[in-house]
Amino acid sequence: MTALFALATAVLWGLADFGGGLLTRRIPALTVVVVSQIVAVVVLGAVVLGTGAWREAGPQLWFAVAAGLVGPVAMLSFYKALALGPMGVVSPLGSLGVVVPVTAGLMLGERPGLGQFAGIAVAVVGIVLAGGPELRGAPVQRQAVVLTLVAAFGFGAVMALIAEASSTVTGLFLALFVQRVTNVAVGGAALWTQTRRGIPALPAGAGPKLLWGLLPALAFVGLADVAANGTYSIAAQNGPVTMAAVLSSLYPVITALAAFAVLKERLRTVQAAGAGLALAGTVLLAAG
Repeated sequence: MTALFALATAVLWGLADFGGGLLTRRIPALTVVVVSQIVAVVVLGAVVLGTGAWREAGPQLWFAVAAGLVGPVAMLSFYKALALGPMGVVSPLGSLGVVVPVTAGLMLGERPGLGQFAGIAVAVVGIVLAGGPELRGAPVQRQAVVLTLVAAFGFGAVMALIAEASSTVTGLFLALFVQRVTNVAVGGAALWTQTRRGIPALPAGAGPKLLWGLLPALAFVGLADVAANGTYSIAAQNGPVTMAAVLSSLYPVITALAAFAVLKERLRTVQAAGAGLALAGTVLLAAG
């Protein structure tokens, strides 16, 4: 069950990242984050009311609040790092956030077998290579590296925190709702601050009509991200966190494959090799 839900997480995160990347070509990244999360809040709010999940409120929800505070900071740091580039360095470094939940699992006493350790190592290398790291070219700005590492730590911290925020399915609905409300509060404050400083929330000349037209895609990004957090939490609660974290972090492979299938982007040799290694690592982990 752990492997199944973790792989579902990778697919959902990979598709959400792909969709978010396409949307940021049309509207600012912060607007994508805020609007997609507002849609998620509305849907999750209905689910919480319909299932009575609000009755399971407790101290564990502070983990969800923490995840909601860290998530937008990580995402915006990642987008800023991508803007500074080169993307071929930033993207693979961002996937190193898997180290956080894996370390947390080891500190909590998990001891994977030798085959699983090998699978973790092979998969992590494959994840990094799947991003298409640039080994030559212009030097990377120090700010880009720092922002990327902040994002990576943040992504990993969200994975670790959301896994601690609930212990039941209905409790998970409530935890995800709280996380998303916090996301919207933090992201909305940042968006308001930007507009006050003269940075528009939409491209020049565009109005609400553009946002309305993109709403289905924004809803997909927000709901896929929510679903991924949910499946990861289930995976981490029903099996080794180390396995759940590594398998869930295969999402860069999914993003690269989606770009290949939809945008006809050719996979570089290093990306194809990374996808193969990630698959091999997955087999080793699942077999262990």
